[in-house]
Amino acid sequence: MDISTASALVTGGAGGLGEATVRQLAARGTAVVIADLNDEKGKALEAELGGQVRYVSTDVMDETSVNAALAAANELAPLRIVVNAHGGGAGASRVVGKDGEPASFEQFQWYINLFLNGTFNVLRLGAASMAKNEPAGESGRGVIVNTASIAAFEGQIGQTAYSAAKGGVVGLTLPAARDLTKLGIRVMAIAPGTFFTPAFRMERDEAEKFWGSNVPFPNRMGTPSEYAALVQHIAENDYLNGEVIRIDGALRFSPK
Repeated sequence: MDISTASALVTGGAGGLGEATVRQLAARGTAVVIADLNDEKGKALEAELGGQVRYVSTDVMDETSVNAALAAANELAPLRIVVNAHGGGAGASRVVGKDGEPASFEQFQWYINLFLNGTFNVLRLGAASMAKNEPAGESGRGVIVNTASIAAFEGQIGQTAYSAAKGGVVGLTLPAARDLTKLGIRVMAIAPGTFFTPAFRMERDEAEKFWGSNVPFPNRMGTPSEYAALVQHIAENDYLNGEVIRIDGALRFSPK
């Protein structure tokens, strides 16, 4: 795909992995819509990057909101790239805590809603929008890149909700890709390991000491720019479809 003639929508685009993706794509000439709920950061990033970058306040769970963001992207250029990189956290908990109390069902539902349901909502609406494009030869009509996690494969203690949600993202990748083959729309997922983002809520040195030291090689945490570079490659490589790519420095989570 020639990404310089396309537009992209990036959920969670105002920070972390999403922000890095917005910067990466915009630098390659892609028009980008920053789809986020952080107005302050979203507007600041739009002002900084200028040109063909727009911020649109977007709730991934709301159909009207997502469709408005998709429409804004199509006003810039044909929408051919959708990246689901939104995040958040509601804490971790064991199925039964040390106090004997069961885990919060509301917390479990929150993770499923944000990471799985929200991802599918953007995927289905984004695909419907892309289906109206003229196909660009073998590149088809576009690509959707979802964000899973290595926790989908070996979640740690206290990660049942997060792992279940991200496992769902992994599980929908291949069937969604197969569903969309006749429309010429690819579906991929990236499963990051420990990437340093604001979600860690700690200084870089502290995070590296705790998390980075466990990564085999390179012996450090991942950077959002490395995630973003993979998004770009997926968009440009037409033969990548229906697959989940781990990007984790060979890290495998232990139970603890």
